[in-house]
Amino acid sequence: MIWFKRVTFFVSIIITSYACVNNQVNNQVFQQAIENGKDANEGFSRSLKFVNGWLAEADSVSGLIPRNLYKDKDFWNAKDAAADNYPFMVLTSSIVDKNMYEGVMLDMLKTEIELSSRVGNLPDSYSFSKQAFLKDEIEMDPILFGASEYMKDGLMPLTEWLGDTPWLARMKGILDDFQKEAEVITALDGKHFGNSAVVEINGELLQVLSRMYWICGEQKYLDWAIKIGDYYLLNDENLPSNMEHLRLRDHGCEIISGLSELYLALHFVDTLKKAKYSKPMHQMLDRILEIGRNEHGLFYNGVNGITGEIIDNRIADNFGYTFNAYYCVYLLDRTDAYRDAVLKGLGSLHFYKNYVWEGNPKQAPGSADGYADAIEGTINLYNREPIASVKDWIDSEIKVMFSIQKDDGIVEGWHGDGNFARTAIMYSLWKTKSLTINPWREDVIFGAVEKDDKLWVSMQSESDWKGKLVFDKPRFKENLNMPIDYPRINQFPEWFTAQKNAKYKVHDLSNGKTTSYSGKDLQNGLEIGLIPGEIKKLVVEKMN
Repeated sequence: MIWFKRVTFFVSIIITSYACVNNQVNNQVFQQAIENGKDANEGFSRSLKFVNGWLAEADSVSGLIPRNLYKDKDFWNAKDAAADNYPFMVLTSSIVDKNMYEGVMLDMLKTEIELSSRVGNLPDSYSFSKQAFLKDEIEMDPILFGASEYMKDGLMPLTEWLGDTPWLARMKGILDDFQKEAEVITALDGKHFGNSAVVEINGELLQVLSRMYWICGEQKYLDWAIKIGDYYLLNDENLPSNMEHLRLRDHGCEIISGLSELYLALHFVDTLKKAKYSKPMHQMLDRILEIGRNEHGLFYNGVNGITGEIIDNRIADNFGYTFNAYYCVYLLDRTDAYRDAVLKGLGSLHFYKNYVWEGNPKQAPGSADGYADAIEGTINLYNREPIASVKDWIDSEIKVMFSIQKDDGIVEGWHGDGNFARTAIMYSLWKTKSLTINPWREDVIFGAVEKDDKLWVSMQSESDWKGKLVFDKPRFKENLNMPIDYPRINQFPEWFTAQKNAKYKVHDLSNGKTTSYSGKDLQNGLEIGLIPGEIKKLVVEKMN
């Protein structure tokens, strides 16, 4: 009997010790979640400051924002104001200020359509002082370029996050009218653009067309994309890796990503066509790996595809855009060398802390836009390959980017400021695992951690708050109708997503209650109340 009591005593000690250790671990996870929430809060808050800063500079009559603040302040244009700045004001407000999103931002879209549409739905620059188009004569080259920029850089990212909205309708209208003017861009007037713009427009079209094919299910978009693909992949002279100046940075790398997106679409719907593209596609990617990288596996700004000469040995801040193409083709063809290339580049980022992207190395910290693009591409790939050193690099470099913003919310005063907000929002969504709250309030801190196939959520507020904790959905499927979630330029990675037909249990540690919800319930949002001094702790788990 004595031995039984002793065994029972020791077992109880072990159980108690295990419970204490387990509770300690859990508390650490919740503490990390609240720290993530603080990081996310800074990104959301800075993005809202950016929006308010630019709204203060809007034209008093039209309400449109200018191209830049220090020059070209008299007009709105498609390739800059519409493509790079305005969309991420929309994105920010959709998350942190619903009234602004449904009011000012939607009004700005309606005004932009009314005032800037010139050739059908194709937009042209609008002068505030003239209250008319900036140029009296129609010049199709800049109109086409602006349209492609607006669709790919601005309207498509909004659709990735928001789904079917008036911004999607605007993109579809522009795309359909674009086709009436041109399908495969082979030349542009040298007065306006160099050869790189031809490559850029075609690359942007490939990305937009491939995604619009999935979104709308209309064969005409895929057929159009194939015409562009044929031009580059079935004519050796046009293969990007055979160009005398292969630009691997922004305004050139888009063709590589665009071809990979078309290649993916064909993988699922036209295997015979994909087979015709396979050899030149791999030939292009292999050649770029051979001549286009430095010792750390990151891409130069530009190389000569024929001779292998390095034209611009600065490192492209858009390395992630090009790596998207490699990872995409890896997912389809299982070419391990392409994944290895991505891992090498990501694994070397610790050599590039406080690196001066897009600028004079002596003028630190360089361009906020350069930081935004480098961090954006990295977050997107980290979503697929969660390397610990990459996490540390993102957390380090986002602070450098944040430091460039001025007190009034303006970052650098040009259209690239929008990319600051794009990346800040992307960073914040990583820290919340794509959770958002409605209504958003700056004093409400919420963050999350994924661990052991569960989502651990911490929330706190300085004053009483009632609202909804909204869960993300598989947007690649529900918004875009895509077969897989492949890496692509300007997407917003999915972290924890609630599948609408699945069942989940949510354990609220503040009251000890466990409640079951459908994925659709989580997407619509959980009713949450916060009081000062309390940290709300939730554990979310998918039910088998």
